[in-house]
Amino acid sequence: MEQKAFKRPFVHLFYIFFLSHLVFCQLDYRFYDSTCPSLTGIVRYGVWSAIANDTRMAASLVRLHFHDCFVNGCDASILLDDIDSTFVGEKTASVNQNSVRGYEVIDKIKANVEKACPSTVSCTDILTLAAREAANIAGASYWMVPLGRRDGRTANKTAANELPSPFESLDNIIAKFNAKGLDTKDVVVLSGAHTIGFAQCFTFKQRLFNFGGSRKPDPDLEASLLKGLQTVCPDQVDSDTTLVPLDSVTTNRFDNSYYRNLVNSSGLLQSDHVLSTDNRTASMVLSYSRYPYLFLKDFGASMVKMANIGVLMGQDGEIRENCKVVN
Repeated sequence: MEQKAFKRPFVHLFYIFFLSHLVFCQLDYRFYDSTCPSLTGIVRYGVWSAIANDTRMAASLVRLHFHDCFVNGCDASILLDDIDSTFVGEKTASVNQNSVRGYEVIDKIKANVEKACPSTVSCTDILTLAAREAANIAGASYWMVPLGRRDGRTANKTAANELPSPFESLDNIIAKFNAKGLDTKDVVVLSGAHTIGFAQCFTFKQRLFNFGGSRKPDPDLEASLLKGLQTVCPDQVDSDTTLVPLDSVTTNRFDNSYYRNLVNSSGLLQSDHVLSTDNRTASMVLSYSRYPYLFLKDFGASMVKMANIGVLMGQDGEIRENCKVVN
């Protein structure tokens, strides 16, 4: 009996220690409440200023967050610069170079956060908050963001080049999402970010002139949209980088117009269009086209899931003083 009595408090202490360690290592909505109470305000003002100067920046910041989280997790590795031959970052990966934008916005916000709260807030958390603020300013619902991520010390250019692509099949895209702990619903929901932003002509030009090697346009593409796109993106190399809004109806407004476009055969990218025709995704597209608030609610939930991919916490990683280089 005495031996059992001795073991019981020890076991209780063990579980208390174990559970407190789990709590410590979890992300927390109030993580910076005492150490950097002005954080959200600084980030929101920085994002608002950037969007006021360039409306495209709202979509760019959301995309920057996506491109970070899908490469070795959300660790701000996409923000790291190349350093001669000693460090290779992700900025020069083919999917990022001359495409991904917003680095300077995060750098400026980070500088202002450092003035207010030195060596406290990770670049990863700033990037996560900036994506939320950008979407919200553009019209998305406001979602709560748990914080406490730390920054990675490495980058992976090879993995960056394997990001989901508008040229891939839906099977491949779903598989890449599944590998990150996201499901088919997340594919549909996060694709809804294409309600804002632009695409370069080369990402969908095959639908206009040579769909599937047929030397004819995609028969599913709505006729008037097809004619307009062929004018803006003529079948010549010098139009490849011309920008076209992903949602021509409400270009700068974060709403469910993207899904209405898909239902009306007016989706720009082939990877978007297929969501409205595949049995696994078509019903969700239809629901979001009819119920805007359902989409906005689910978008926030999927963004939180994405922001939890492979995060570094506790003693892992670091808090960079400069988002471009490791300490």
